[in-house]
Amino acid sequence: MDGMLILTKSVMAMMIGFILAVLLGIIIIPVLKRLHAGQTISKWLARTHKNKQGTPTMGGLIFIIPPVLVMFILILMGKAEFNYTLGIILFTFIGYFIIGFIDDFLIIKRHNNKGLTKTQKFSMQVVVAIIFFYLFMKGENEPLLWVHCLHFKMNIGWLYGVFILFVLVASSNAVNLTDGLDGLAGGLSVIAFLTFGIISWNTDWLLGYSEISLFAFILVGSLMGFLIFNTNKAKVFMGDTGSLCLGATLGAYAIMTRHELLLVLIGIVFVIETLSCMIQIVFFKLTGKRVFPMTPIHHTFEKIGMKEADIVKMFWTVGLIAAMLALVYGVWL
Repeated sequence: MDGMLILTKSVMAMMIGFILAVLLGIIIIPVLKRLHAGQTISKWLARTHKNKQGTPTMGGLIFIIPPVLVMFILILMGKAEFNYTLGIILFTFIGYFIIGFIDDFLIIKRHNNKGLTKTQKFSMQVVVAIIFFYLFMKGENEPLLWVHCLHFKMNIGWLYGVFILFVLVASSNAVNLTDGLDGLAGGLSVIAFLTFGIISWNTDWLLGYSEISLFAFILVGSLMGFLIFNTNKAKVFMGDTGSLCLGATLGAYAIMTRHELLLVLIGIVFVIETLSCMIQIVFFKLTGKRVFPMTPIHHTFEKIGMKEADIVKMFWTVGLIAAMLALVYGVWL
């Protein structure tokens, strides 16, 4: 496909997503306020985040609806084709959205931070991941561990199912953990999906590569529209409604484009946030002491006196540099 046409389609997709998200935000935020869909701040953050108590959550709807709606319209108009690859991406996106929506709904209903239990949430995530693996293998995909620049492929058989399970569940929870400061997870997701959108355009061997690229770019625009309302001081939070589906969908893009290992670099901040929690938990259980003042690690930076907006900008910068390096590997090498 002509390079300028690809660029034009990408820009148009982002613009449409942005406009729809802004319009949705103007409509949805007052509705969430009337429904008293306010965030309950945990006691551990009561001192630093007390001014966020009652801010509407479930704002993920602002960037979830536009890409699904626009792709549906494009398919009806014959401008895009519904295919196996797009179907799997949409299944993951909507499946994890439903899990997050249920969790947020229960939190709002109970007026505390107790939504789904950890077991319930994990079980639902695993079920969606298993269905994903079934659909993936039905598409005659090989269970390959693939390192592109080294031209290395290894068939790992059923272990690939375990690998997929880990990628989807880990990535969804990683974004969820990172969503603790205004604009942090949203901005990093813009960078990550923009990167995977570009990588997807380069995977012309993949059926439906152009459709999933368009979906990624529409989502990028929608997330930018969401950030209008989510950057400091946030008027709405994405909640689990948004964070779980963003993380899992990033994992789905990595799997479908066969860049699973590259996901670690593209989502390096998500990885660091998750590792900080894991290190804290293991070290505390072994020694009774903490490595960090508070986790996820963005709260440690708050504890040492950094302003929230400065932490977010620093993490965005790290994510952007990592994404640029990932593009060199994923598209050029």
